Amino acid sequence: MHLLLVRRRILQGLAALLACACLCLGAVGSAAAQNVELVTLATDRRDGALTLEFAARVTLPKTVEDALQYGVPIYFVAQADLKRDRWYWRDERVARVTRQWRLAFQPLTGSWRVGLAGINQTHATLEEALAVMSRSAGWRLADLSQVDPDSRHYVDFSYKLDTSQLPGPMQFGLGGGGGEWAVGVQRSVRVE
Repeated sequence: MHLLLVRRRILQGLAALLACACLCLGAVGSAAAQNVELVTLATDRRDGALTLEFAARVTLPKTVEDALQYGVPIYFVAQADLKRDRWYWRDERVARVTRQWRLAFQPLTGSWRVGLAGINQTHATLEEALAVMSRSAGWRLADLSQVDPDSRHYVDFSYKLDTSQLPGPMQFGLGGGGGEWAVGVQRSVRVE
């Protein structure tokens, strides 16, 4: 009888711990979702390739804006994985593409600089800079020859603030969750 009571208490404690962990994970996920809203995510077939178009609305937390004002550049990364459904094994990754934007404040001119693949653009406001770096059209995912017409495909997409690019001392306090630095969104879309 005593052993059953102990076992029941242990199970109740584990259930409470699991519920707490789920609430914490939900809070981290909702914090990230508050800062990035994915407005558009679609695939298209053109010019012999499968392309991706996305547009996001980004709102930076106060901590991130303050770091930018003090001259710390931040990086956003968009990644898209084209996958083929397989019922007998894990889904096959057909292609993976990545883009990285660098955002920095230029204190001498009071402007914002956005860099993509070695090309820099200057913008007057932070909102303009974020609008440029949070969208892409005609982004080539794969050749159409790589897409099997008899299979179903989907794209796993993520867009996030890359905290691994921050200076070392700033990364120290972030841990795994990132707190206010956890800015990003993930979504999947079927290829039509």
